Amino acid sequence: MEIKFGTSGWRGVISDDFTFENVEIVTQTICDYIKQQKTSNQRPATVVVGYDTRFLSEKFAEVSATVIAANNLQALLCQRDTPTPTISFEILRRRAAGGINFTASHNPPEYNGIKFSPAWGGPALPETTDAIERNCRKYLANPRLVKKMPVVEALKKKKIININAEPYYLKKLSDIIDLKAIKKAHLKVAVDVMYGTGRGYLDELLQVAGTKIHILHNWRDVLFGGHHPEPSLENIPEMVDIVKKERCHLGLGTDGDADRFGIIDEKGRYIQPGHVIALLLDHLITTRKWQGVAARSVMTTGFIDAMAAKHGVELRETPVGFKYIGDILVNEKNFIIGGEESGGLTIRGHVPEKDGILACLLVAEMVACRRKPLSRILTDAYKEVGTFIFERENFRVTPERMSELKKMLKNDPPTKIAGLPVNEVITIDGFKFRLADGSWAGLRLSGTEPVIRFYAESSHPTKVNKLLAAGKKLILGK
Repeated sequence: MEIKFGTSGWRGVISDDFTFENVEIVTQTICDYIKQQKTSNQRPATVVVGYDTRFLSEKFAEVSATVIAANNLQALLCQRDTPTPTISFEILRRRAAGGINFTASHNPPEYNGIKFSPAWGGPALPETTDAIERNCRKYLANPRLVKKMPVVEALKKKKIININAEPYYLKKLSDIIDLKAIKKAHLKVAVDVMYGTGRGYLDELLQVAGTKIHILHNWRDVLFGGHHPEPSLENIPEMVDIVKKERCHLGLGTDGDADRFGIIDEKGRYIQPGHVIALLLDHLITTRKWQGVAARSVMTTGFIDAMAAKHGVELRETPVGFKYIGDILVNEKNFIIGGEESGGLTIRGHVPEKDGILACLLVAEMVACRRKPLSRILTDAYKEVGTFIFERENFRVTPERMSELKKMLKNDPPTKIAGLPVNEVITIDGFKFRLADGSWAGLRLSGTEPVIRFYAESSHPTKVNKLLAAGKKLILGK
C-alpha cells in the first residue's frame, strides 16, 4: 500500500488501511521529520498527541505516543478526546515541536486519520507531508525499523505525560470572545456537538456567558448516530426542530473534531459557512476596528470579497486546505479572518487552524452586539453589498470520465457556461470560471476518488440553477 496525505492529513478505513502497524509507521516518519527540524531550545522535543471520539482513537493515540517515546521525544498525551483547535493552541502554548491528532474530522465513522501540525501550529504544508510520504515507503517495506517502547516503561520514564489542554484553551477563547455582551443579550441557543469533541467546550463557554442552551448529542457515539459528524443541513434536523420549537435565537453546531461549524438562524434556516465568514468579517472590523487582510479558499463565496471591498481591506484567495490560510495568519500581522466554504475559520490572535467552537461563539457575539436576529443581519448585509447565492453538488463518475474531463479542462476549457461568456479562468486549485455577469462556477476533481465537485454562485436562484444544470451536463457529458 501507499500512505498519502490529503488536504488535511492521512485518512483511511479503520482495520483496512488505518491499522496499528501503519499508525506506527506514520508516527515514526513524523518523528524523523521532527528530529531533523529540532532546534537547541527543544530538549527534549515534545509532541502533543490528541484524538477524537472515533472507534479506537484513544488506543491509536497511545500506540503513537509509544513510538514517540522510543524516538527519545516526549509525548504529551491528551487525557480525553480533544478538539483539533485545542491541540493547535497547546502546540503553541507549550512551544512543542509539533502535534499528532487522531481524527477523520467530519468523515464517516468507519474512517480515522492522522493530522500532523508542525511547531507553527497549523496543518502541515505540502512540502512537509510530501517528505513524510516519501519516508513512509522505507518503513512500509521494512516495518521492523520502527522504534517502539512499552507504554508502562514510557510512562515510568516520563516519555509519555498525560495532559489536560482544556482549561488553557477555554481561557484563550474567553479572552477573544465578548462573553459580557452575550450575557447581556440573554440568548437561547440550541447546540449540537454531534457526539464529538466539542462537548464541554462550546456548551461550557455559552453557559459561562449565561446563555440558556438546549444541548444535543453530548456523549460519545463512535457511529455518530449513523451519519457523518458534519454540521451540514441534512445532518442536523433535530437542532433545526429545537430552534423552531423552543424559539431559539440560534442553532450552533460543531463537527466530530470541532474544527468545522454549522449555523442555524432563528427561523430554522441553515446559513452557508461562507456567508457566516462574510458577516463575521464585517463584525470584526466594526467591533475591533481591525484593518488588514482577509483570506478565503478559491471555491468560497464572493460575498467575502464584497464585504472586504466595502471596508477597504485586502482579500487573498488560496488553494483549498486550511494550511494555506493558517500560513497567511502566521506571516501577516494584520490578518483579520480567514475561512473556507466547508465550514472552517480562524481570526487574528488565534491559532492557524480552523476552529468551529470559535466560529459559533463569534456568531453568538455578533447577534448579541447587533441586537437583532441573524436573518436580519444577513438581509441587511445583502442590501449593502449585494445578494450571493451559493450551491455545491458532488458527482461520482467513472475513472475514464474523470480522465477525459482532466484533459478537456486542461486543453480546451469551456468559453461559455449556461450561455454566459467566461471572462477569467482561475486554476490555483481546480478550475474556477468567472462569468460576464459577475456569477462564477467551479470544478474540483478529487485526487483520491472519482468524485467531481461543482460550485456555482450568482445573485439569483434561477441563475444558480442554470449554472448547476450546465455543470451537470459538462461533467456527465449528457
